Amino acid sequence: MALISRSCHALVTGGGRGIGRAVAAALTGAGATVTVLGRNRATLDEAVASGAAQFAAVADVADPASVRPAIAEAAARQPIDILIANAGAAESAPFGRSDAALFQRMMDVNFMGVVHAAQAVLPGMLERRSGRIVAVASTAGLKGYAYVSAYSAAKHAVIGLVRSLALETAKSGVAVNAVCPGFTETDLLEGSIENIIKKTGRSREQAIAELAKHNPQGRLIAPSEVADSVLWLCGDGAGAITGQAIAVAGGEV
Repeated sequence: MALISRSCHALVTGGGRGIGRAVAAALTGAGATVTVLGRNRATLDEAVASGAAQFAAVADVADPASVRPAIAEAAARQPIDILIANAGAAESAPFGRSDAALFQRMMDVNFMGVVHAAQAVLPGMLERRSGRIVAVASTAGLKGYAYVSAYSAAKHAVIGLVRSLALETAKSGVAVNAVCPGFTETDLLEGSIENIIKKTGRSREQAIAELAKHNPQGRLIAPSEVADSVLWLCGDGAGAITGQAIAVAGGEV
């Protein structure tokens, strides 16, 4: 039986918008039953209404007391075969003004959010000896960028987690990988664009160009391109791919 099929249940954190929603739609289109998880009920319900997913669960991935019961409820409905740990947040500040609270916020959402979700789904996957975990990291997990030291540190931690967990599960039938998008056309990126405009006085077009210049192809990444990479990692043909951090960034890294 193909891993992605009508009997397959995929959980996508941060699945109500941006990359998460694109991934949910791709998995649904491939035949999976998809549950999207996030903090905003209205956004999640919209994803379900649009056909991108079939079920929604409200939880904060940074809070284990919130996310673990929500995932357990989804798994009780149907065992979870695929986890896409996509939920994340980005804040920028010079290192000298990046206090402990900022670092903690970035670690809680971007790193511990992956940990909490993976710990919730992995026992069932190991028992069934089948599963896929894909963390949506970032090129910031593979290189540094100025003014996002806390975000980059958290994303580097995600890559370390993926590589270590892949070794622990290598003989179990579970594959663990990360995708690392470059600057991607999402509402999260809109915040960065507005920040550039506000701080530099540049036009919107100039702000977008400032971000796109990191990509050797000279453009932003489309969410669907990230979703296609995730979809491949979840398929039967990628069973030997584990512990990898795949850049979707036009050759940036």
